[in-house]
Amino acid sequence: MSQTLPRAPLLAAWAGAWIRGEAALDDLLSGLGPEHQVVVAMPGTDGAEPLGLALGALRRAGATGFSAALPVPGDPIGLGGPVHFNAAAVDAGEAVLVEAVGLGLVPVQVGSAVEWRCSPAAAAPWVDLDEAALVLRQTLLDVTACLVALDVATWQPEIPDALMNLRHRPPPPLPRTYDGRRIETVERALLCLDIVDLARRVEPGAVTAMEADARRAALVDLDRAARRALVAACR
Repeated sequence: MSQTLPRAPLLAAWAGAWIRGEAALDDLLSGLGPEHQVVVAMPGTDGAEPLGLALGALRRAGATGFSAALPVPGDPIGLGGPVHFNAAAVDAGEAVLVEAVGLGLVPVQVGSAVEWRCSPAAAAPWVDLDEAALVLRQTLLDVTACLVALDVATWQPEIPDALMNLRHRPPPPLPRTYDGRRIETVERALLCLDIVDLARRVEPGAVTAMEADARRAALVDLDRAARRALVAACR
C-alpha cells in the first residue's frame, strides 16, 4: 500500500506553481491526473466551469496563491473560516484556499469527475514549513518507538516494511520546481499517513487499556503532524 497525495494538496501545489509562472496550465492539468475537474458556484458564473478556465478567472480576480487544508474534527488545520466553509471542508477532509480573493474550494466526487465547490473563505493561519517538517520528523521517531514498545510488528507486519522502504516508494506527482526539502517533507508525510492507516486497520488483542490508549494517542499525534506538514509543503 502507498498513500496517494490528497486532492487538495495536489491542486494547491500545482496551482501555486502555475500562478508563480513555474508550470504551464497543461502541466497543471496533467499533474492532477485524468479525472474531469470542474469548479462550481464561482462568483459571476453559472453552472460548472472547467478547472483551467476557473483558475484563469481567479487569477484575473487577483488570486496570488493557493494553500491546502486537511482538517479533521477538532483540528481545522489550514482553515480560517467562516463556519459553513469549515464544516464543508471537515466533511470532505480537505479544501483549497485561494489567497487574496476570499474564496475556497471543497472537492466532491461526482461519478468520475471532481467538482470543486467554491464559496467564501477566510485566510488561514500560516504554517511554517521548517517547523512542520521538524515536528513531523520528531513525531515519527516518537511514534515508532511507541509502536516498537507495543510489539507492533507481531500484529501489523506491514508497518516495519513501510518504514524500511521510504526510498523505494513512488515519488509524489509534484511540480518539477519543488525543491528537495519540500519533496522530502511530502514523502515523509505520506509515509506517516500510511503508518496511521495500517495501524488503525487492526486492533491488537493482547494489550492493556493503557497500552491501547497510548497507541491511539500516538497515532493521533502522527496523523496531525503529517497533515500539518502537507499543508505547509503544498502551496
